Amino acid sequence: MPWPSEIAPDTAVFDLIDREVTRQSTGLQLIASENFTSPAVMRATGSVLTNKYSEGYPGKRYYGGNVIVDDIEALAISRVKELFGAEHANVQPHSGASANMAVYLGLLEPGDTVMGLSLDHGGHLTHGSPVNASGIFYNFVSYKVDPSDERIDYDKMRDLALEHRPKMIVAGTTSYPRRLDPEVFKSVADEVGALLMFDVAHLAGLIAGGAHPNPVPYSDIVTFTTHKTLRGPRGGCILSKAEHAAKIDKAVFPGSQGGPLEHAIAGKAVAFHEAMHPSFSVYAHQIVANASSLAAALAHQGFRLVSGGTDNHLMVVDLRPFDAELTGKQAQSVLDEAGITLNKNNVPNDTRSPFVTSGVRIGTPSVTTQGMKEPEMVQIAALIAEALRGRDDTAVLADVRQRVAALCARFPVYS
Repeated sequence: MPWPSEIAPDTAVFDLIDREVTRQSTGLQLIASENFTSPAVMRATGSVLTNKYSEGYPGKRYYGGNVIVDDIEALAISRVKELFGAEHANVQPHSGASANMAVYLGLLEPGDTVMGLSLDHGGHLTHGSPVNASGIFYNFVSYKVDPSDERIDYDKMRDLALEHRPKMIVAGTTSYPRRLDPEVFKSVADEVGALLMFDVAHLAGLIAGGAHPNPVPYSDIVTFTTHKTLRGPRGGCILSKAEHAAKIDKAVFPGSQGGPLEHAIAGKAVAFHEAMHPSFSVYAHQIVANASSLAAALAHQGFRLVSGGTDNHLMVVDLRPFDAELTGKQAQSVLDEAGITLNKNNVPNDTRSPFVTSGVRIGTPSVTTQGMKEPEMVQIAALIAEALRGRDDTAVLADVRQRVAALCARFPVYS
């Protein structure tokens, strides 16, 4: 019996996919949480593994026919443990958010006190935001950045920990441009008897490539996404000490998820293999170099960099010194029109709402995958500034878009 799509091809969907290919390949992708994954990862993710149910874990499945799937998942587990030096790994989380919630479910009780970085100071929704399940089910106490330098105030974080005695401290960020010090977090966690969870969703690729300190030796649990700087398929992963393995696995399945996405797990296995290649370290360090170059060039154009710059793959840009009337929402929309994709973002102590914002977040993983380096970062900063200065002039935006496309044509993503 033929598939209906073979009788009447679904041109509507595939025409839209073709348009998205064009959008990605002719515009600058500067969203810090995005990247271009390899054709090999896409081949695995789009494979026949999407047909298979495999609830459970390798060797302990609830369905038959999982002999090959078991080998694939076991390969992903062994590779990621080797890559990060972890004692245990669970590669089944569908996302970073589901990985974080599984950790809370496995190691905490509802109402337990937890510490995490405040959302408006660079933390993530799953680090205790009151609109997220993490903030609904657990008593989160938020630490923040210092107003003077916009960096995490470790002394105040320690004071909060001593005052509230959390059961867990969550280290990790989603829009924080500086390095995180695993040793300091470990010291505070030990002092108050707390578990230490590091959420390195954004930093995983930099850690794998040696461009950021590895928190695994210092942490009870490390969570991350596989699709940002790690350049794999969309998904999550949990690393932990062996003593937490049983609780973590039970919290993922059957605690919070059903059947794993084995096609995504195969893509993760490919990505872990790619991250072990020496060229990945070169890539990770180039991401950081590009971010530093782009930040400096943006400052030269009149933008203010939150915390004065960046140590990693992203920067948060305060638009107010450039143009007091310009909001993050406007900048995102204007730059979309000019073929430059980024996202609006609050700056610390922002007076505007998260739907409007006074800043934008910019990252360099995708353009680095394309092969761009420091000279191109200077060009990108100039294009951003020109588009925003001429945001009311359609001719200016059209000209910027044309030059963006020409730049991208020199660095094609997929041949």
